Amino acid sequence: MSAIVGMIQPHAGKAKWKPSAENSEASRKALQDSSWADGLRGIAAVYVMFSHMTIAFARYIIPPATSENGPSYWMQRPILRLVAQGPAWVSCFIILSGFVNSLRPIKLSRAGQIDTALSNLAVSSFRRSFRLFLPALTATVLSWFICQLGAYETAKKSDAYWLSITSPQRSISWETAIGDLMRAVRNTWLFNPENPYDQPQWALLYLLLGSMITFTTLLVTINLTPRFRVGASMVAVGIFGGILLSELNYSSYPLRLAPLSPLFAPPLLIIALFLMSFPAEFQQQARWSSFLLRLHHKIFSETALVDRTWPSMGALLLCFTIVMSPHLRRALAHKWLLWLGKISFPLYLLHGSFMRSILAWLLFANESLIEMEERNGSETYIVMKYPLPSTATFVVVMPVFFVILFTATHLWAQKVEPHFGAMTKKAEDIMFGKTDGARPTVLPVRQD
Repeated sequence: MSAIVGMIQPHAGKAKWKPSAENSEASRKALQDSSWADGLRGIAAVYVMFSHMTIAFARYIIPPATSENGPSYWMQRPILRLVAQGPAWVSCFIILSGFVNSLRPIKLSRAGQIDTALSNLAVSSFRRSFRLFLPALTATVLSWFICQLGAYETAKKSDAYWLSITSPQRSISWETAIGDLMRAVRNTWLFNPENPYDQPQWALLYLLLGSMITFTTLLVTINLTPRFRVGASMVAVGIFGGILLSELNYSSYPLRLAPLSPLFAPPLLIIALFLMSFPAEFQQQARWSSFLLRLHHKIFSETALVDRTWPSMGALLLCFTIVMSPHLRRALAHKWLLWLGKISFPLYLLHGSFMRSILAWLLFANESLIEMEERNGSETYIVMKYPLPSTATFVVVMPVFFVILFTATHLWAQKVEPHFGAMTKKAEDIMFGKTDGARPTVLPVRQD
């Protein structure tokens, strides 16, 4: 390791400071490890679940203040309100997907192994499709089946907003239910409408689309030098942020700046989380969100989505800060966060079904239907709903629910996911001609 890596000269005439060999080696090892992505993915999955709980039980957190220029509750303030910022954490998923999918091809390209990199891209794009489709299909079938058994009826009649609007009706017959299931599976991979049996699956299409764009971009730039590949990716930094971070991960900059990371990482982290806190609506009600709204209109195009731009920029800055900081990498590589990363996809797929069934049963078990007034535009009408339970009920029920949910997602990761991997490998062997040793040809080959 060069002795001048990270060297700092605070005052002229004084001895130059440099990190100890011990610290430099620790930083080097941390910067070679990409397991931090699993830790961040696990945190993102938990916060997506919290955002749905917020919409269900604590909708007051969604606006940044109680009224325009009015006071804010603590949980409405920046960073603390991240429990309500589901789209910001979905942006983390998309960026991490691009980062992880780019790591190996870029490493091979930098080593000059272009043919191997191209082969890796072909296989990865095939595997990615299967590894998204098979778990999503299984989760949809599971949700559809328990819906037909009436498991969502309590949630649908509750005053918990997210539970009520995402709980589908039972089909009128099993014959009709089969058709409803087919349409739900199809809708998962269309922009509209959404999968009625598992609403959070709306993001899977964007994850798949982002992955395919990443693979296509790497395919056409794999022969370029890192400098020009970064330049090509800069054309659409929001989509190709993961590729840029992968290039940065293999560059010398993280190691050279590692000694300074305790100085620049904390403020960048705060700025990133601040941007991710930008609300999806009612932005004018607080000064900080109103300022970001005005700034958005000045620097971004009219087609840029107001509710997505700042959270996406914040998510990208968050990932950039982690890539540049060995301390944050080590923190996110903690064994419990790695475990969360391992169960992140099952948690994302299953939490909605569990909330609409088990959580609803536990919370509203002792509640009775009461008359409630609802409005639809200028019309007012009376409906019968289960009221939200007391705080004491939440305190007792939520730990029980989390134990059930995390146990189920752990078992899914341990027992179900391996079957998806085996099915993907089998399909890969068949379609890539690996089963009988020789790759089959479409047309017969002349033997003369």
